[in-house]
Amino acid sequence: MTEVASPHIPRPRILVLGVQPGSPPFRVVEIDGEVVGEARKITDVLEAAAAFGIPVHDLDDPDVIRWVGGDKFTWAAH
Repeated sequence: MTEVASPHIPRPRILVLGVQPGSPPFRVVEIDGEVVGEARKITDVLEAAAAFGIPVHDLDDPDVIRWVGGDKFTWAAH
């Protein structure tokens, strides 16, 4: 019997969730599966990554960061 390799989808260390209503709106940031704070702009995400020693060279690299409910330019509720 041969084994069928299942596709492995890597979970990035950084997960930026969808925009939440607020004044101003924000996005929840998770690192390694734990909520670490709120981001109101891209630099907040980069600062959180740096605090955990995660280098981010490309904000579109799905192996490092996943944007949920929008992309890196989505910072307002629809």
